[in-house]
Amino acid sequence: MNVKNKKIAELEVVCTKIREEILRVVSKNGGHLSSTLGATELIVAMHKVFDVKKDPFIFDVSHQAYAHKLLTDRWEEFDTLRQFNGMCGYTKPSESDADYFVAGHSSTSISLGVGAAKAIALKGEQDSRIPVVLIGDGSMTAGMVYEALNELGDRKYPMVIILNDNEMSIAKPIGAMSRILSSAMASPFYQRFKKTTESFVDNFGEGAHYIAKRMEESLKLITPGLMFEEMGINYIGPVDGHNLSQLTEIMATAKKMGKPVIIHCQTIKGKGYEIAEGQEEKWHGVGPFDLSNGNSAKKSSSKSATQIYTEALINLAKNNEKIVGATAAMPSGTGLTELMELYPDRFWDVAIAEQHAVTSMSALAKEGFKPFCTIYSTFLQRGYDQVIHDACLMDLPVVFALDRAGIVGEDGETHQGVFDVSFLRAIPNMTLFAPRDEKSFHQAMEFAAEYQHPCSLRYPRGSFTETDLPESVPFELAKSQLLRSTDGDTLFIGYGNGVGRAYETAMLLEEEVSILDLRFVKPLDEETLRDMAAKHKKWFVFSDSVKMGGVGSAILEFLAKDKILDVQVTSFEYEDSFITHGNTKLVEESLGLLPAQLAKKAQGLI
Repeated sequence: MNVKNKKIAELEVVCTKIREEILRVVSKNGGHLSSTLGATELIVAMHKVFDVKKDPFIFDVSHQAYAHKLLTDRWEEFDTLRQFNGMCGYTKPSESDADYFVAGHSSTSISLGVGAAKAIALKGEQDSRIPVVLIGDGSMTAGMVYEALNELGDRKYPMVIILNDNEMSIAKPIGAMSRILSSAMASPFYQRFKKTTESFVDNFGEGAHYIAKRMEESLKLITPGLMFEEMGINYIGPVDGHNLSQLTEIMATAKKMGKPVIIHCQTIKGKGYEIAEGQEEKWHGVGPFDLSNGNSAKKSSSKSATQIYTEALINLAKNNEKIVGATAAMPSGTGLTELMELYPDRFWDVAIAEQHAVTSMSALAKEGFKPFCTIYSTFLQRGYDQVIHDACLMDLPVVFALDRAGIVGEDGETHQGVFDVSFLRAIPNMTLFAPRDEKSFHQAMEFAAEYQHPCSLRYPRGSFTETDLPESVPFELAKSQLLRSTDGDTLFIGYGNGVGRAYETAMLLEEEVSILDLRFVKPLDEETLRDMAAKHKKWFVFSDSVKMGGVGSAILEFLAKDKILDVQVTSFEYEDSFITHGNTKLVEESLGLLPAQLAKKAQGLI
């Protein structure tokens, strides 16, 4: 949809139509809602002022970019949003040339913008191209943003940063005076006056520069832009992020300035859908819901692994005041909201700052506390150096509780929690284990609470796979649990939620197989594995993790070390490729990982 030649009244109609389409599709498919509704006018204004065919349009996280997708020839495809083989919920260059970069994790946009600006300068294209970045105030809590701003303020590359402030987390405007000053600073007259003044005072030395700067700063002290100005970034705002006339005028001014500019826009989350408007976290990411009343369309009868984690941690925290915890901007998603309410002095949301979460919890561990660092598997990737340098090198008893391990479904490549076994297993002093069901999860948490070294336990999004296997026994370091023993040649080895998949697969085979709940992938239960090698020569590994460096790899390393050469190991872990988005069952089917598919593969090898 081309909005270049549309008038403001026409653009307002476009915004209404976009919101209606987003609500229709998200209520049916699920997705990110409040942020993308709130950013609609910002994105329409971006497309009005900038040229998406030439200018890099860079969206931070990109969960708010649905309007951008609709404006770039994807209206007909939008019904397939987040569906298997359909449109991705984030920007994706393989989907459209209008998507400059893959995004799914926060706080990368300004760094990308700086990189794009460098390339534009090297190619001599400053007169025809300019990076434009849309970033939310939540993403401004991550350190990478300030690393990028630090260089940008020094290098002065032309770039426009649109700061979407939908929670007033950076600053609150101070009444009418702030609004008047913001409009004044955004005007072409002010920018021309500023440039002329700078040229004039150049003739009068440092003293004149100092006086002029102090006069400007005295005005800006009652606006939130002083921090950015001190970093060398021109600041405009706060402005009304739903006022298309003002937005287009200010963006056009910023585009012509030839400098790095931040436009601070204040928006309302969920704008246009009254039920979702405001600060409610529940409307950030939603499943299918009834558009008329906002009620969820799907009710799960099974308890989720996250709910079990919450219950277990509350029980432990009640009886042990040394237990503390942190999450990085995902208190609801990780189940820490209730603990933060019950024990506000012991559980913290540190914002989008996984590195800080890991390091701060390491210091608490050194002081004698027992930290539970609760982070999505995919987001711990961002704190990897801190896990090595601050937790494991010091051998501190931090527990890393990794939610969303395995395939997470509709969020896709950027969010699949498949690498944690591989990247954590390589670290000295780290212990890795995983529960298979509700009872074993409570037992795993009890073990973790007493363990005096760094450790990590992983658990899936949604509920565990239910099985009819023997009851779980308490966890002991490097001890597995043999769940079924047969005289056959075949052993199924399950890790975490992989135990349930092993059981489901075993039920489809013509012959009975032995089933081992591995429990610990580091350290391995070598004694039991030796016993199993003497009885079973065909081993099959089930785990929601990648093959390279994963559970099967750990087992093969053990067999090679012990020179056990007569055991054939087949791993049903993920292959060496990024896993697409879509319904989890459909994604697993595409990977050949449904129990019926695995049973057929195993039967052929047996």
